[in-house]
Amino acid sequence: MSEPEDLLKSFHPPEEVENVRVVVRVRPLNRKEIESGFSSIVTVNRINGSISVKHPQGGPQDLPKVFTYDIVFDTDSKQMDVYNETARPIVEKVLAGYNGTIFAYGQTGTGKTFTMEGVNTEPELRGVIPNSFAHLFGQIAKSNEETKFLVRVSYYEIYNEEVRDLLTSNSSASLEVKERPDVGVFIKNLTTYVVNNADDMDRIMTIGNKNRVVGATAMNIESSRSHAIFTITVETSVLGIDNQHHVKMGRLHLVDLAGSERQSKTGAVGQRLKEATKINLSLSTLGNVISALVDGKCTHIPYRNSKLTRILQDSLGGNAKTVMCATIGPASYNYDETISTLRYASRAKNICNRARVNENPKDALLRHFQSQIQELKKQLAQQSVDGGEVIAEEESTEEEEPPEDLNNIKEKNKDSKSDTSFDKETYKLKEINDLELEKTKSETVALKEKLENLERKILVGGENLLEKAEEQEHLLESSAKELEERVRREMELRHQIEEREAERIDIEEKYSSLQEEAVGLTKKIRKVSALLTSAKDELKDIRQENQREMEGLLDNVRALTKELALQETIEKMFIPDSYRELIEKHASWNEDIGEWELKCVAYTGNNMKKADMSEQTAVKVAGSINVMPAFHFYIDMMFVRKCLPNKNIGVRPVNENICLAFLKNVDN
Repeated sequence: MSEPEDLLKSFHPPEEVENVRVVVRVRPLNRKEIESGFSSIVTVNRINGSISVKHPQGGPQDLPKVFTYDIVFDTDSKQMDVYNETARPIVEKVLAGYNGTIFAYGQTGTGKTFTMEGVNTEPELRGVIPNSFAHLFGQIAKSNEETKFLVRVSYYEIYNEEVRDLLTSNSSASLEVKERPDVGVFIKNLTTYVVNNADDMDRIMTIGNKNRVVGATAMNIESSRSHAIFTITVETSVLGIDNQHHVKMGRLHLVDLAGSERQSKTGAVGQRLKEATKINLSLSTLGNVISALVDGKCTHIPYRNSKLTRILQDSLGGNAKTVMCATIGPASYNYDETISTLRYASRAKNICNRARVNENPKDALLRHFQSQIQELKKQLAQQSVDGGEVIAEEESTEEEEPPEDLNNIKEKNKDSKSDTSFDKETYKLKEINDLELEKTKSETVALKEKLENLERKILVGGENLLEKAEEQEHLLESSAKELEERVRREMELRHQIEEREAERIDIEEKYSSLQEEAVGLTKKIRKVSALLTSAKDELKDIRQENQREMEGLLDNVRALTKELALQETIEKMFIPDSYRELIEKHASWNEDIGEWELKCVAYTGNNMKKADMSEQTAVKVAGSINVMPAFHFYIDMMFVRKCLPNKNIGVRPVNENICLAFLKNVDN
């Protein structure tokens, strides 16, 4: 290996190994909870990063349950503080070429959507997603001019285990989740937009939010009925010491999960109940993935059991820097859900990710755009040399010189018939040259427009691209400075508390008599006894929680069993047993898309009604598998009766001749 290559290799950033950062945010009591007389059972200690939850029916002797996290936010926390402490480091790492994920998890109605999106019309109340827009383009504006950027975004939701694009007119269409060794997990045919500023991203988010599925429940008037994922891809091109452009690509997933629900509290029925079942199943799978990642003995991680976990596969134990923001409600009637969310978040703290810079990725567009720009510049230069000057000369020659020649010819040969033919030929030549000139000009204009369009997509470091988002960036900067000062003070307080605690322990250990030692040991016994009681209560709560989860899963199983029974009843009524066996025999499971596929489906239903085939041709095409009679499973019976009024057709048409006659009538 040459010396420059060794030098370049030494500059590659190492793999960063770190656990998932977990932050918890407590929302204030809402008006309905205050009017109902519910009290707050949650206490937040920001200095220690701990949250205490007391049982609403517990006595004074019962100790509260204490959970410790990386960062905790109380009911008075500001949106800017939440962003600067949780999302700012992730966004800056994405600009450096790392993958990042920020997702909000919690019970329905605890403020997940407010944390992620906020109120877009008020700068102080904007959430993580819109604040990341201003921060991202603010950092691009501060970069040097040698650095080129390409920013693209997509917005989609997972509704009832279907992936839907929120940026298309047909937002209800289901998309496939695919996987490639060189790219990883991706969504086929997902709409992606290249953006030039924060305002573009705001508009895209607004469009997507209008298409997102929301609904009212007893606990939340605007409850999210789907998991929404806003993805920002940032490609960066830097000229290296080897005079080559090196591309890095960071991808940021901003995830607003639907809230976990209990039917007895939300009062969900019908479609809302079906949505809640799917939401709880996907969140249960997410919990299973987290448990499997934390358990060192587990050899299989069930990523494929849910579309959500498969899409977030890199974010959970993979190549990404991840922050989980758990939101909880402080009301006493939500004690069980609050404890469940905090335990969920505690498990997630132990997930270990291995993040690395994505250098020269296969699916990067920046290098492709740069090569296109260079090619267009070459074409424009070639046209100006070969086409522009020559055409200009020809044009001037045709406009200035030919008239004199024509006058001389006319004077010398007034009565000659060749005058007319020569005049026509000259006019034709001039017309051809004019057409070629116009064509060349239009091609040049088109090339320039294409070049300008591509150059607009590539952002140059140092340019001010914030426009109306400048105010938001200033707010973020000032909030970040305040945050640094507050963190410094908290560190000093924490250090003082630790020193005093050490002094207290040292004093307690120094006994002047046996009686004092006995008193000290009695205190320790009481502490240990209290801890033992707390551990027993914790074990009891965990068993009760597992029982509730089991009951919830059983409810989901019952609901799915009803759906399955309905499906089987429909199949028995409309599909003959012989054809049903034929379908089951030739059905196969597609691991890539997570669905069943039927062989020879191209020869059934609507795919066949366009073909004018005889019975012999149909049998010949189908080969050894007699699939021809199976096509009419999808036929509307009223339409069949209109086409064949003289035929006595029952509810279950099984006659192959009738099917062929129907096809023929459709074509006719």
